[in-house]
Amino acid sequence: MAWTFPRIYPILDSSQIPLTGRDAFLRRLGSELTDAGVTLLEYRNKTGPDTQIRADGDALRIAMPAGKVKLILDDRADLVDGIDFDGVHVDSGDVTVRAARHLVGASRIVGTFAGSDALIPGILSEPADYFAIGPVFTTTTKQTDKPPIGLEGVRRLRAEAGRGLVLTAAAGIRFETAAAVLEAGASTVAVSAALFRTPDPAAEFRRWYAALGRI
Repeated sequence: MAWTFPRIYPILDSSQIPLTGRDAFLRRLGSELTDAGVTLLEYRNKTGPDTQIRADGDALRIAMPAGKVKLILDDRADLVDGIDFDGVHVDSGDVTVRAARHLVGASRIVGTFAGSDALIPGILSEPADYFAIGPVFTTTTKQTDKPPIGLEGVRRLRAEAGRGLVLTAAAGIRFETAAAVLEAGASTVAVSAALFRTPDPAAEFRRWYAALGRI
């Protein structure tokens, strides 16, 4: 069976990783998330040096083996191959989607931001595998000056995009609102604080997956 995008996937921001015992933390967390059923995870590190990104990436790859979990690196298409990740997410200010595709190759995943109040003109012609939309609600883990689009914004963007494309909804999504976001037209929801600010992210993911995995 061909791999398909899950209905929910975590975004692990570097701010959610302790400064001490970092490697052991990531190996334990990655293993627990894999056992919980995570099949796609995005790692985001906007401020750390390349050495930290590589070390974190290596720890996650060891804990989340290729073939079980797809790992996406935020921004840094140039580092994807070196840490054996499965793809990259690029936004405005990063390399272009086409440049990212050239860097990571045809077989890896490339995602990009597609819009908030409306789709970015021409974005759907870019060689991306998924298109992120949002912020859906107010977020505390990513800096953005865009106002939340809410469920109506998700519906509007799905109508603009058509039915065939993978739309990833992100920002401020909680357990209580995730089903409504999917029902509004998102293909998948990306979740950060709602998982990683809980005492047991793996257990919380299981709760989300039990509720959303078959919507």
